[in-house]
Amino acid sequence: MALADVVFSWGVILKRSVLSFDLTGTITTYSFCNSVWFEGLPRLYAEKNSIPFDEAKEYLKKNYDELGDEATEWYDIKHWFKRFDLGNDWKGLLEELSPNIEFYPEADGVLEKMSQRYELVLITNASREFVEVETVAIRKYFSQIISSVSDFGEVKKTPEFYARVCSALARDPHELLHIGDHWQFDFVAPRGIGMTAFYLDRARERAGEFIIHDLSQLEAKLL
Repeated sequence: MALADVVFSWGVILKRSVLSFDLTGTITTYSFCNSVWFEGLPRLYAEKNSIPFDEAKEYLKKNYDELGDEATEWYDIKHWFKRFDLGNDWKGLLEELSPNIEFYPEADGVLEKMSQRYELVLITNASREFVEVETVAIRKYFSQIISSVSDFGEVKKTPEFYARVCSALARDPHELLHIGDHWQFDFVAPRGIGMTAFYLDRARERAGEFIIHDLSQLEAKLL
């Protein structure tokens, strides 16, 4: 793929051939994830143990918190099905709740336009089990989908993680531009190895050359 020129307002022309996107909070909302962890799993646990839903939800939240999001198992729905003795039909639950997948209004149009000029890669810390369901409608835009948890056994997107991604893609850091909604993991970390990054601040709390407030603003900077 030919490299595309990216012109920023301060007059420097950069060359980028790959755009990498975060998933949840960037392309999709948290509605699907929340429905699984705080509706679907508690409902199954309540039904199995004949207890009220609210009691089951509180018990599961306590277990989530005790394990903590530093552990890869925290992101693994198969772990929780086993932990709570809920059987093996985690795929069925994800499919059942897939109508809760919600894309930000501008996401599909932006991805379609960007995919015509750049190679797109999806980089997320969601487990592959979630990603396979959540990206059905947009998978056609991406050449690769990378899960930090499932593919690298890492829960946080650190500079070292991005270096491993670049190696896996056979790209130098300066060839990638990343977009995501987490200041540390989607902005500071990739810039730490020489990637360019845009911070997606949907809350509009920050402003700056490399800060956008929705994905449609990316078009003006890149196209």
